[in-house]
Amino acid sequence: MGVYLSTPKTEKHSGDGGNDRLRYGLASMQGWRTTMEDAHTALPSLDDCTSFFGVYDGHGGKAVSKFCAKHLHLQVLKNEAYSSGDLATSVLKSFFRMDEMMKGQRGWRELAELGDKGQKFAGMLEGIIWSPKPGDSDKPEDSWTEEGPHSTFPGPTSGSTACVAIIRNDELIVANAGDSRCVLSRKGQAYDLSKDHKPDLDAEKERILSAGGFIVAGRVNGSLNLARAIGDMELKQNELLPAERQIVTAEPELNTIKLSEDDEFIILACDGIWDCMTSQEVVDFVHKEMNTEDSLSAVCEKLLDHCLAPVSGGDGCDNMTVILVQFKKPSKSAATSSTDQSVSSEMRPNELDDGPSDPSK
Repeated sequence: MGVYLSTPKTEKHSGDGGNDRLRYGLASMQGWRTTMEDAHTALPSLDDCTSFFGVYDGHGGKAVSKFCAKHLHLQVLKNEAYSSGDLATSVLKSFFRMDEMMKGQRGWRELAELGDKGQKFAGMLEGIIWSPKPGDSDKPEDSWTEEGPHSTFPGPTSGSTACVAIIRNDELIVANAGDSRCVLSRKGQAYDLSKDHKPDLDAEKERILSAGGFIVAGRVNGSLNLARAIGDMELKQNELLPAERQIVTAEPELNTIKLSEDDEFIILACDGIWDCMTSQEVVDFVHKEMNTEDSLSAVCEKLLDHCLAPVSGGDGCDNMTVILVQFKKPSKSAATSSTDQSVSSEMRPNELDDGPSDPSK
């Protein structure tokens, strides 16, 4: 069966939550894959006026996606740009920070603990002969890497996509690296708030080739079918280039919009969903199921079942994770906003619409 099980694992990990501004539901399922490499974060109250949601689709193992789910939102909070209201810069730097944190002894240790059982056992053994210094976990960022047997660890060869949505009052920032996707439903119309970063896109191809990489059969250096990802450090080794110009980069594409009363919900999901359905098809499916389901997690579970392939091989056989965030009446309260920052406000409607309902207008 290769990378597939003889029968799919259809048990789902689901949850619901919310606050006075929104409610959410989520569900994930291993499916036909031999391992579950997706991870996610859902924090309706990152602070008093900010919500954070993220989907991370790992490849080559689960350690990097789990690392991102554990740390990325904390780095957003820690960055000095966050306290000044510059959410876009904060999340941008946090994506790059993931790669930095996964290097060295401490990064090696945590990735081992988050990975497969064999890796975790190796990490436990290493801890016997080299334990972290007391109190290091709460020190500033520059103390993350410590000396030790793996102090020269260059970072993981596995990686993960990252698609993050941050909501503060009536502002929505989406940061994406890879082919997980965030979609907005506005009056029933699907709008892509992120771009799938595939190697054949002109901008991605130019960077890959300029950094000394190549593309074969739609894969970077013949292996990775993504042009942007966190991790994959063997594709980020050109010392003459900055992080954003490496063969594969963790740089997220940023999209900032103002939410309106016409905005109903956003969907964040890994490519296990988008390989099976278009953005508009998913929005239509969610609209229909929300008429009969009270919990949003139940809607997400139905979406997973709908996408699951009846037999192994092809679309519908990947791990699947989806987060559905429904907006309550948009907040009109005044708060520090980063809408004046130099970030993209581009939106890609699933079907071109030049009318006033286009959120980029």
